[in-house]
Amino acid sequence: MSSSPQLVCVNDYEKKAISILDANARGYYQSGADDEQTLHDNVADFKKWRIRPKMMVDVSRVNLQTSLLGSNIAFPICIAPTASHKLAHPQGEIASALAAKAMDTCFVLSTLATTSAQSLAESVPNSLKWYQLYITKNRNIAKEMVKRAETYGYKALVLTVDTPLLGTRRADVRNRYRLPPHLRMENFDGISALSTELNAKKKGSGLSIFTHEFFDQSVTWADIAWLKSITSLPVVVKGVLTAEDAEHAISAGVAAIIVSNHGARQLDGVSSTIMALSEVVRQVGGRVEVYVDGGVRTGTDILKALALGARAVFLGRPVLYALAVSGEQGVRDILTMLAKELKLAMQLSGQTDVNDLSKDLVVHESRIARL
Repeated sequence: MSSSPQLVCVNDYEKKAISILDANARGYYQSGADDEQTLHDNVADFKKWRIRPKMMVDVSRVNLQTSLLGSNIAFPICIAPTASHKLAHPQGEIASALAAKAMDTCFVLSTLATTSAQSLAESVPNSLKWYQLYITKNRNIAKEMVKRAETYGYKALVLTVDTPLLGTRRADVRNRYRLPPHLRMENFDGISALSTELNAKKKGSGLSIFTHEFFDQSVTWADIAWLKSITSLPVVVKGVLTAEDAEHAISAGVAAIIVSNHGARQLDGVSSTIMALSEVVRQVGGRVEVYVDGGVRTGTDILKALALGARAVFLGRPVLYALAVSGEQGVRDILTMLAKELKLAMQLSGQTDVNDLSKDLVVHESRIARL
């Protein structure tokens, strides 16, 4: 079923989804860390960048196509790794990945997904899929997940580097967040008993307890060498916010960097991703591809991120909200909507190719009076 006429922007999908989801899922999807300062900033800080349009440009033809690590995609809008899509819709991650395939873009499967890497690959063949990884204390678990990702045709590993422990998400603590009995973390099936660990009735956030017990808090940049030694897949790191860490990542041999603060769900008070993007891009200097996630809600947001040096943006919450509203079709609809918004923003600002946007297209509001 297609989206209702009144759903004309990403925020409309969020409002509709919030009215549908139960408290457990709603709290999990919506919440940020602690006082949620960074959660607010991720969205609000896009508005602090102003577009400097060029007039009298032939914009009758506009190119949105680009590539990620050599794989072509229809537009620079991809689906970020987020856990537990089946809290939003029975088809879960498969519906989201089918939408990405239909729109010819990239889908990233989370380690904590409610659909296994195998099931998703079999249900959504011949599509661009990456696999997101956490390094567990028992390295054999991570090693088996990497092996499965290779076996089932995933094209890259996305190593999340900002989660030695889970940030405090107060809604999850209040709701004692856990997966309902009919769901499990399927990527752990056949590896360990962890697949049902989030169903257990424990005090506080079940996910926080899980990560504390099973994620490896001793991981350092040196461990990327271990990861690269067990796989031929390119390694993308997700969670970089500073020039220093960008340099560490490049020195470790990563193929790309995702500027991310985990949807503002880890450390409150860090920079919004759009504000951190320039620093990382400047340090990288074109040596690896740079992407960004967090706070993207409009086509103009995407245009600003691309102008500041991101090769693509990754969507988290908007996908989950669209999935809750109308499943696969909802995710298709928001991808289509954002692509159309991006194209129009490019035409109105005199731009014709997403691969040829320059930083002088945008200016921070603090500098406008000095121009």
